[in-house]
Amino acid sequence: MTTTAPRLGTALGRLLILAAALLGTLLAGAAPASAHAALTGSDPKDGAVVATAPKEVNLTFSEQVAMSGDSIRVLDPAGRRADTGEIRDLCSGSVVRYGVGLRAGLPDGTYTVAWQTVSADSHPISGAFTFSIGAPSATSVALPDRTAGGGLVGALYGIARYLSYAGFAVLVGGGAFVLACWPRGASVRPVQQTVVRGWLTLTGATLVMLLLRNPYTGSGELSDAFDLAGLKAVLETKTGAALTSRLLLLGAAALFVAVLFGAYARRTDPKEKKDLAFGLGIGGTVVAAGIAGTWALAEHASTGIQPGIAMPVDILHLLAVAAWLGGLTVLLVALYRTPSVERAAVERFSKVAFGAVAVLAATGLYQSWRQVGSWSALTGTRYGQLLLVKIGLMCVLLGIAWISRRWIQRLADPTPAETTNEAEATEATEEAEEAEEAADPERAAQLARQRAAVATARRKRERDADPERSGLRRSVLTEAAVAVVLLAVTTVLTSTEPGRTEEEAARGTAASGPAAVPDRPVDIRLPFDTGGVDGKGVVRLSLDPGRVGANALHLYVERPNGKPLDVPEIKVALTLEAKDVGPLPVAPDRIQTGHWSASGVQIPMPGEWRIQVTVRTSDIDQTTIDKNVKIG
Repeated sequence: MTTTAPRLGTALGRLLILAAALLGTLLAGAAPASAHAALTGSDPKDGAVVATAPKEVNLTFSEQVAMSGDSIRVLDPAGRRADTGEIRDLCSGSVVRYGVGLRAGLPDGTYTVAWQTVSADSHPISGAFTFSIGAPSATSVALPDRTAGGGLVGALYGIARYLSYAGFAVLVGGGAFVLACWPRGASVRPVQQTVVRGWLTLTGATLVMLLLRNPYTGSGELSDAFDLAGLKAVLETKTGAALTSRLLLLGAAALFVAVLFGAYARRTDPKEKKDLAFGLGIGGTVVAAGIAGTWALAEHASTGIQPGIAMPVDILHLLAVAAWLGGLTVLLVALYRTPSVERAAVERFSKVAFGAVAVLAATGLYQSWRQVGSWSALTGTRYGQLLLVKIGLMCVLLGIAWISRRWIQRLADPTPAETTNEAEATEATEEAEEAEEAADPERAAQLARQRAAVATARRKRERDADPERSGLRRSVLTEAAVAVVLLAVTTVLTSTEPGRTEEEAARGTAASGPAAVPDRPVDIRLPFDTGGVDGKGVVRLSLDPGRVGANALHLYVERPNGKPLDVPEIKVALTLEAKDVGPLPVAPDRIQTGHWSASGVQIPMPGEWRIQVTVRTSDIDQTTIDKNVKIG
């Protein structure tokens, strides 16, 4: 049974729709610009209540960050700036710490610390927390509901990142496919168009990223993309320098493309063609490595452990991805738009792809160890989970590539005799038609339409007559579809906090103290039974606001039926056993029947506190009841 390959427009259209849908799903599910550096500690701590105003606020990060004059802001309860605006570099050795001075004479109340900066691997990070001087108070400061790098600007920046990777793969992989596998493809128009579009996509995406960089790391407002002062500031950063360098290298890449599809395609002398191919190969490799280096110098590979090894490995990884996926894209176009692609060219690409996969396996293994670091991070962090998805897609891709390789082994080239006979027949027909065209213009138009119809029928006949080539088309199309998804996962992975960093930040946060508990009163019910007359009841205890510092204590003693119970005495003690603090006695005053209270009950530090309540219902009947509560 003869199998007909799908039409190019339908097949590629479906592939693009699938790519857009999956890319949208992946980018929508990704946290916007997840932090690659993390806040591991602060002084004062989040939620702390200090007796006197500190001289400055310090922030500690898991890795180096780029600070500007407005990176740390401290706001008083009314929303006014309480800091001096002078950022101090307090880094020492491996400790990354920055501080900002506070104004003198700050009144008591709750203060908000809002910070925003850029991590060493180019991704914006932000956050906010509160601390109180004297006692907590109401505050008019609303914490930001948008993380740095999110919103419309973040989505556009993420799409540009994806397109830049895709354009790089097609540009580099397409050029490599022509030089190493199919030199005749340099004169094939669909192949030329594909590689040129890869260059245009990478150039356009790089320009968009350069313009969006200022709002992406700052205000998040799209209009700031055209702020010349902001663009100038971006050009002075590591990422701005990398993007500018990429644009300059793309100029050299444009020259490479022009020579490849110009002088090289027109060469007929085998020796001259070989010499030019050698020069293009050397120059193209240098330019491609340089473009790949603009990612390595500004992103994950440039920070963390072993950057001197990680950056060359990252460049090799990107080049291998381009050689495989970019070459696969050009092969797909050639199989659909140029049915005469030789079997030898497909076989050569199969060997190139095998080498690229070997490089990907080696470099990917190192990168995985470097970014994840432990089995727990592989399964317990978002980065690790995305990495597992990527590995799964790679396995699927290798399986499809194995099927493609089997189709290649069965692929048959047209015999020389068939090719010669068809060419001779075509040439004779064209000569006769040209003679008729010269005599009758109307006949010329009719013949042109007939030629187009014959060419279409011939291409269809060639597809139908070669089921092996048709099977290879379907296999390569499926491989390309999975590659599109794989590239989307990789793009999301590059904007996700590495598992190693996430675990280290979690350990640092845990070491610096427990997380703050939100402002909420501690309300507990303590049933009691002293054993005497009216000895049964319930104590309702409320500790407001239920966190470190001064608290208001209220106790309500009730009978089993809910009515107030008058008792001669009630006492409270607080103990933090983990720190050997306490018991701290509290003697509440009687307000009215069943209601006792105490003001200014001091909780010196956060932790798991044991609250003991002693209830005496007569001269001889009393009991002590207790319960553990977490106080921030």
